[in-house]
Amino acid sequence: MPRTGYTLPVFAVASAKAALLHLQKKLESSREVALDLVPGNANISIQQVAKLDDTSALAITNSDPGDNLDLTRNTPIWAWVKLTTRQSQALILEAGEGLGKTATQEPAIYSYARRLFDANLLPLIPPDKTVTVSIILPEGRELAHRTSNEAFGVLEGLSLLGTSGISQPLSAADYLEEFRQILQAKVKNYPNLVFCIGSNGMQVAQKIGIKEEAIAPTGNWIGALLVEAGLRGAESVLLLGYQGKLIKLAGGIFNTSSHLADAKLEIISAAVVRIGGNIAAAQAVLNAKTADAAYKNLVELGLAESVFEALAQSISEKTQAYVHKYANVALKVGTVLCDRQGNIIVGDARASEILQRIANE
Repeated sequence: MPRTGYTLPVFAVASAKAALLHLQKKLESSREVALDLVPGNANISIQQVAKLDDTSALAITNSDPGDNLDLTRNTPIWAWVKLTTRQSQALILEAGEGLGKTATQEPAIYSYARRLFDANLLPLIPPDKTVTVSIILPEGRELAHRTSNEAFGVLEGLSLLGTSGISQPLSAADYLEEFRQILQAKVKNYPNLVFCIGSNGMQVAQKIGIKEEAIAPTGNWIGALLVEAGLRGAESVLLLGYQGKLIKLAGGIFNTSSHLADAKLEIISAAVVRIGGNIAAAQAVLNAKTADAAYKNLVELGLAESVFEALAQSISEKTQAYVHKYANVALKVGTVLCDRQGNIIVGDARASEILQRIANE
């Protein structure tokens, strides 16, 4: 079976906790720290830890994402920790070299990572002290050039992003069978299912009150699991998630891994032409760096609503045709597209009907 690992925030927090414990003389011989993953627990190996002076220490971990295709594999994560007299906050997080910053110069440390720091460091900080943590990623600036961070407003390095501490190797084909089994169990009691695409989809599902029992995991195997749902007697499926993933289905791409196919901008630009937009608008989409940037361009041009309504409808129609082709059954499919922040862009008429069905189950 594929091996799970941990996300980048886990190793950053482990380094910081190790440095603080070493400074407090609570990490002498052990080179492993126990972490609260909020939820869950983990023991993380520490590569090096050293006291720099009476008030500061440095610790280093190496990222291990498990059997995932992850460019941060074996990346060293340093945490420089300084203990001072209590200031306004007990814990201050700073971006050192290689950790990105937002456009407002805030460290690119997002909500889950901050919760992780709070859960693991705040209990160790004396009432009269403040701990300042500077996260340093020596390879971060170089690695960031191979990501789309700048397009999302993260500058000068990598971000500490994610919604979980566990890095599941969803790109490994062995997980498809597990997803099939989960779907088979769910559809017996919930014939109207929800496929949440990415963490964005899950956030939206929770926000609008969709019961967890109706949500089936898919990874990138949306097509295979839609066919499975049809074969197992599902009545409908709601596709809910980040538009940059889901719009691939409008182009007939039913495995959404970017390692296999990535035609997001081409699909959006084709939709621009389909709704009567001009060549300049289509070219603006093709020139965008990301699907989110393309969406923002269309908002400015007053075309976003029409284009993404057309895309949602196309996704639902092509998906229904795909299931009928491979399973020879009629499965109703609805689509809700959202942006990277988890804000709903558009939902088609089928989506409203399926949501009502799910609410009544």
